[in-house]
Amino acid sequence: MHVLVTGFPGFIARRLLRKLLDGDPALKVTALVEARMAEAARTAAEAIDADRIELVTGDIADRRLGLSDDDWERLAGSVDEVHHLAAIYDLAVPLELAQRVNVDGTGNVLDFCRACRDLRRLHYVSTAYVAGLRTGVVYEHELSLGQRHKNHYESTKFQAEVWVREEMDRVPTTIYRPAIVVGDSRTGETQKFDGPYYLLRVISRQVRKRQPLAQFGRSEAPFNVVPVDFVVDAIAAVSGDAEAVGETLHLVDPEPLTARELTCTLAREYAGVEPRVRIPARLVAEALRIKKVRDMFDGAPRESIRYLNHPVRFDTRRAEAVLSRHGLRCPRFEDYAGNIVRYFRDHEHDPSHRPGG
Repeated sequence: MHVLVTGFPGFIARRLLRKLLDGDPALKVTALVEARMAEAARTAAEAIDADRIELVTGDIADRRLGLSDDDWERLAGSVDEVHHLAAIYDLAVPLELAQRVNVDGTGNVLDFCRACRDLRRLHYVSTAYVAGLRTGVVYEHELSLGQRHKNHYESTKFQAEVWVREEMDRVPTTIYRPAIVVGDSRTGETQKFDGPYYLLRVISRQVRKRQPLAQFGRSEAPFNVVPVDFVVDAIAAVSGDAEAVGETLHLVDPEPLTARELTCTLAREYAGVEPRVRIPARLVAEALRIKKVRDMFDGAPRESIRYLNHPVRFDTRRAEAVLSRHGLRCPRFEDYAGNIVRYFRDHEHDPSHRPGG
């Protein structure tokens, strides 16, 4: 078995490679790596299993993946499966850059998949937020229902998934739609303190300044987070499940906390108290236009607050049906929040964990 992976040495890709290699002693992995990430990729490969990970320099945003003719022909003749994880996940990403990487890059990966002589499957990592501004319940089989999107990250991931679905007759595919990914449920380990970690940063500042803790966002809006180990375990398990070809799976918490419950849980774990002051999300969004306020949130983009204020739920019946065959289910946030907060406490002053650090 020969697998090509994009997005290495990113946080999810590193963990997925280790999981795949541990699960199949005969597996060979080729990681497509941007030139600027070559040194980090070498270090990551050595920490996993350098003998079984081939690093090939390329770029999904370039036609033919930026590969030499020899590498293109060699890989197209031997790769059995492709895991496409590479994307720009920045909520404030400019449209042109998001289009080039998220959409054109996915098209280039599809071109490679069609060129493969014996491709079994493409594993494409999308996002639950292709649902955009839809409210209510979103189902796994749905995609294009005329929705608008909150930012260019969402809209370009939506365009990319449309493209992937259009090619399913020629490229057998499983699509994964994770919610907001946080650290490992057992160790708390994460790569960057973004997403809900912005709330932890504010809680930390308020505790140090002995200020009353604040509650942000619409209190009853679901806020869906999933631990990275669940996402990796799910993709690895489904990659060996031939019956999952053609499926679209929501890798989300089927019982998400509300924005209020999430903030209260983080505050209790970090400070032992709950928020006493509520600040409307609209006021926070306007305040995030000001750099001094963004610095309080550790540089949180203005777009991020909308996820605390958006009433949407993701149905998981297909994911549950597939993952139950492998004994997998997303853990509840309350059960691992202590590990997430403990890791944040231990590393909150580490510059390497800051977004963009």
